[in-house]
Amino acid sequence: MKKILLVEDDLDICEIIREYFGNKGTGVETVNSGGKASDIIDRGLEGYDLVLLDIMLPETDGFELCRRIRSENDIPVIFITARGREEDILSGYDLGCDDYIVKPFLLSVLYSKCEALVRRAKNISDNNQLTCGTISLDTVTLRCFADGEEVELPPKEFAILRYLLEHEDWTVTRDTLLDRVWGYDYFGSDRVVDNHIKKLRKALGSAGAQIKTLVGRGYKLTKE
Repeated sequence: MKKILLVEDDLDICEIIREYFGNKGTGVETVNSGGKASDIIDRGLEGYDLVLLDIMLPETDGFELCRRIRSENDIPVIFITARGREEDILSGYDLGCDDYIVKPFLLSVLYSKCEALVRRAKNISDNNQLTCGTISLDTVTLRCFADGEEVELPPKEFAILRYLLEHEDWTVTRDTLLDRVWGYDYFGSDRVVDNHIKKLRKALGSAGAQIKTLVGRGYKLTKE
């Protein structure tokens, strides 16, 4: 049985989500403040498959909670919030959330998104081989192949490629790559990402064309 952690201070929303998901066989544990959520994060999130996270919370806001989760865990995170401004949405993705849903929303859509993210996360953890087009990467042996040939990658390029493979067809911003590859305490220019992407493309040869540049937004890994 899947288990979701819901961090939401609106008790009515908590009850509605818990009942809807429960009827579909998914357990939902709710906490109503950022402080209580922080305690759970400190103890570890191993018992959960996904986190649903409001932004406007007592004690600690959702952005800070997401930042703390992403500093040590790849569990899927979805923001569910009334804050629908573009800058808030972009901030959520920059922090590493997997999706951002603005209230009000359809329960059926929320459930479908949760199912898809949990399934993707499980496939990644169950399968050591990440593949997209002609690029494949073994997360256990740390070997990379492109067009059937093994490619030697430095640690930063390897980490970037792994993140792109884990988020195939997703738009990944420079800030996200900085946070996930260089760490949250990195204060240099985000142009360092561009330089490493350039090196990664060159190392991958013709397969490097699978890494698309989205001007002003970031990068996307596609099958072609």
